[in-house]
Amino acid sequence: MDLLAQLFINNIAVIERASIDLEKGFTVLTGETGAGKSIIIDAIHAVLGERTSKELVRTGAKNASVSALFTSVSEEVMADLDELSIPREEDGSLLVQRQIRSEGKSVCKLNGLPATVSMLKKLGPKLVSIHGQHESYELLSPEVHMTYLDSFGELEQLLREYQEAYRSLRKIQTKLDTFRTDEGEKARKIDLLRYQIDEIEAAGVQPGEQEMLTRERDAIRNSEKISASIEMVKGLLSGDENSQGLLPELMQASAELEKHAPYLPELGDAAQKLQEAGYMLEDADGILRDISVDFDPERLEKMEERLDLLYKLTLKYGDTEEKILEFLEDCREQLHAIEFSDEEREALEAAFEQEKKRAISLAKELSSKRKNCSEEFCRRVKQELAFLNMPGIEFVVELERVPLYSMGCDRMQFLVSANRGEPAKPMSKIASGGELSRIMLAIKTVLSGKDGVETLIFDEVDTGISGEAANKVGMKLKQVAGNRQVLCITHLAQIAALADHHLHISKHVEQDRTFTQVEPLGFEGRKQELARIIGGEAVTQLQLEMAEEMLKKA
Repeated sequence: MDLLAQLFINNIAVIERASIDLEKGFTVLTGETGAGKSIIIDAIHAVLGERTSKELVRTGAKNASVSALFTSVSEEVMADLDELSIPREEDGSLLVQRQIRSEGKSVCKLNGLPATVSMLKKLGPKLVSIHGQHESYELLSPEVHMTYLDSFGELEQLLREYQEAYRSLRKIQTKLDTFRTDEGEKARKIDLLRYQIDEIEAAGVQPGEQEMLTRERDAIRNSEKISASIEMVKGLLSGDENSQGLLPELMQASAELEKHAPYLPELGDAAQKLQEAGYMLEDADGILRDISVDFDPERLEKMEERLDLLYKLTLKYGDTEEKILEFLEDCREQLHAIEFSDEEREALEAAFEQEKKRAISLAKELSSKRKNCSEEFCRRVKQELAFLNMPGIEFVVELERVPLYSMGCDRMQFLVSANRGEPAKPMSKIASGGELSRIMLAIKTVLSGKDGVETLIFDEVDTGISGEAANKVGMKLKQVAGNRQVLCITHLAQIAALADHHLHISKHVEQDRTFTQVEPLGFEGRKQELARIIGGEAVTQLQLEMAEEMLKKA
């Protein structure tokens, strides 16, 4: 199960530093009003990607941070990590971190790697579900109601099949829309495409052509200078009427040294080098004599015209020959698609009708199963609410048939009536904060083990209740925690006594600064805290005995 194993809070409001170890089962958090219980909820909200404020940063600190360590993360969350390119930890854990800076910016990390707030927000609802009196709970959002009903009826696989068909249907629809253009616009598009295709094809563009022509043109433009240079170098090498030339002189020098080589061997090496140099110069001289540089004005004019045409094409269709040819191929494909659009449209329309039938069939099956399981869902929720001392509440599922969309062909929401005889209305118009918390508790009990979220947090679920009702809420929280992790902030001793684990939140003042600390309580500590909740700060022996009895009974 996804377990919030550790929460580390640093410089969040009055909490300078707190490391909270959490266990599976039912954990309560108690403390005086203003001790910092709500700040812990704010810290968890922050690490789950919810909106934060720089006001959370403790006065005098540059930044605040929250780290949450989850163990035994579900495969669904692991799949999301893979999609987000976050590496899995070998032990199946997930470390979520968020730093809030005093200027309002935040830094997020997942398993030590940089992440975004949206990534945290994507994972958050699958890790922790928070239900508090002062929030816009998910119960007020009709979009979430359907996910509860689908979880209860185990319809997730059928929903995925429908959504696959619906996505395919939308994809085909998008393609069809591109074909259903105005006929006049289509004709104009065909004329333009044909003109562009004809212009490029007539030019006969070849890759690398501009570069080759530019090089040849520059050679012709400089042909007189090149010819003069070649003649000068040939004269230097082979000689002319004014000089013998380098080649004969080198050969003469080599022969002169060779005569004296028997007396001084080093002269033989020098003679050989001069002879090799002579051979190389002979090769260069041969290359120069084979080169013919002619100035052809007609050829130059044709090159200039060709380069001018290629330049104009690059302005229209791409700055290289390759891009011009890519543009040509794209135009051909567009023209083919338009000219053969009737055939393709007919094929797409046939595919659309086939996929539409499949999507409608799956949507109807989904709707029918939702309707069938909604009655049992309502019955069981009302049964749980009656146990939680809300026997007169009416709870119904309103299903409305709508055109196909991503969730099927139904819109739905939960309707409640808190008073007998009154018509059921949306929760946002009827239920109070305390009632919403108990309704959520009832729903979570019914969904126990089905909705995938293993850590539930209830903030002041005891608002507006006392006595037997409080005892029943505590019993229900303990029941829900049988296969999950449940954290509850409470002010009632009846609920706190039933917990598996008890965390006490307290504050104290040092040097005019307020500090909050969180500590786990053992049996004696719990007894003292329950007595304080029952009777206030002046704890009596009778209150201690009552607290001890409650703990032993629990």
